[in-house]
Amino acid sequence: MNYRRDIRNSSSAIFDDGLEEGGLRASSSYSHDINDHDNDKDMDCLQDRVIFLKRLTGDIHEEVKNHNHLLDRMGNNMDVSRGIMSGTMDRFKMVFEKKSGRRTCILAGVLIVSFLTIYYLIRLRSSLWF
Repeated sequence: MNYRRDIRNSSSAIFDDGLEEGGLRASSSYSHDINDHDNDKDMDCLQDRVIFLKRLTGDIHEEVKNHNHLLDRMGNNMDVSRGIMSGTMDRFKMVFEKKSGRRTCILAGVLIVSFLTIYYLIRLRSSLWF
């Protein structure tokens, strides 16, 4: 950008100096060629940036579509699991409503806890020997 200002300042200095007509034409056509060259270079740079942004927005669009698809599938799976959990909770409620069912669940819980305790003690004992 400073280069362009320098060209403008130098061209105004040429006009102020009162050079002959042929020198002005050559100088102005030269600066005109430089400005055209700079403009072409800037247009190419701008075109490259536009192409890059177009690719980037296309990639973002694809990512958004993929994530939306993933979220839709996840939402559907959550609905299915919610239905399964609801059915399981209904069954637990039916079991706990009966006294015999409660006793059976307590017995199963005690057996599981005792099994895990024995397993932990065996693991602890075997790790102490080595």
